[in-house]
Amino acid sequence: MSDLGVISFAEPELLHAEAEPELNPEISVVMPCLNEAETLADCIDLIQQTVHAHRIDAEIIVADNGSTDGSIEIAMLRGARVVHVADKGYGAALRGGIAAARGQYVVMGDADMSYDFGDIPKFLTELRAGSDLVMGNRFRGGIEPHAMPPLHKYLGNPVLTAIGRLFFRCEARDFHCGLRGFSVAGYNRMDLRTTGMEFASEMVVKASLFGMKVTEISTRLKPDGRTRPPHLRSWRDGWRHLRFLLMYSPRWLFFYPGLLLMTVGLLTGAWLLPEPRHLFGVSLDVHTMLYSAAAVTLGFQAVVFAIFTKVFAITEGLLPEDPRLNKAFQYITLESGILCGAALFLLGLAGSVWAVHLWSVQQFGALNTSTMLRRVIPSVLSLTLGGQIVFSSFFLSVLGLRRR
Repeated sequence: MSDLGVISFAEPELLHAEAEPELNPEISVVMPCLNEAETLADCIDLIQQTVHAHRIDAEIIVADNGSTDGSIEIAMLRGARVVHVADKGYGAALRGGIAAARGQYVVMGDADMSYDFGDIPKFLTELRAGSDLVMGNRFRGGIEPHAMPPLHKYLGNPVLTAIGRLFFRCEARDFHCGLRGFSVAGYNRMDLRTTGMEFASEMVVKASLFGMKVTEISTRLKPDGRTRPPHLRSWRDGWRHLRFLLMYSPRWLFFYPGLLLMTVGLLTGAWLLPEPRHLFGVSLDVHTMLYSAAAVTLGFQAVVFAIFTKVFAITEGLLPEDPRLNKAFQYITLESGILCGAALFLLGLAGSVWAVHLWSVQQFGALNTSTMLRRVIPSVLSLTLGGQIVFSSFFLSVLGLRRR
């Protein structure tokens, strides 16, 4: 497993329960499990009561991630199917359980009695109506006292949900609700890769990127029924969620910051090019102009990184095809990139030759620093950007080889 928590998943090992489940149930209820003996039986009982009362053809899958407290035996005695998942992590356990699911739909939820499995019929109703992903919304359904730490309730969940909604134009207002349902066909299309807690975010992000139908229903969050601390680590897992959101949005990670840097740098450099300026009693000269050139260079690199990342992600199936990018590549080719880069490079070279000529006129002696740098800085910037465009064009062509 890499640092990003991505694995190559193998088929799970099945531990057969005493009661053989239906071969083709309509719905599979999957619960990740790591030492959940205190609450697992209550969860299974509630699921069984719910599906029986509503005459739902269902199976219960416990995706065990290495329990040693008797959870496996509890699940089997109550007729649940146990799937052993060797790879550690919340996402890994769920992926193993879902891979073994036989239902047309899947509802997933934690085995700690914090989620109300009595809401399964509401999820199933939306799935039958054509939703690809049905999210629970705890903030709309109600969060009981002590059910969610204040840090998660007022900072973590709202901030990460807001970022997810901004980056991916998703309508979901509770990105991290662990009780959710989805169609197996939609899940397979998502091609989820993560194995940690960010698995929950990846599901919502992929569903949004692929234009799937995402709906929300109200669900109530109750206090965790376990006496031991939860597996969740607030700051570590929060950072993993944020990191994932950034990596899946090259626009916000690279493109927009890069475009801002380039714009500020170009405007500042153009403003200072004729002469020194005064702003709020401060004199700005070539030293500021040098920093503006650095901003343009860094900004250009960030924009190019955004394009590289997008092409790579699409090629590897991490992101869907982008029609706008495909249309742009009809005009942005290796040849056009080389021509544009070469033109900028020659412009910078001409400016550099001119600067040397002016120096030679002064017998290669001392020069007015402010005047000379106003010629040198734009020339060096043009040389640098020209070279970067040529090299980037070749690299982009290499990335596009597999696509073609």
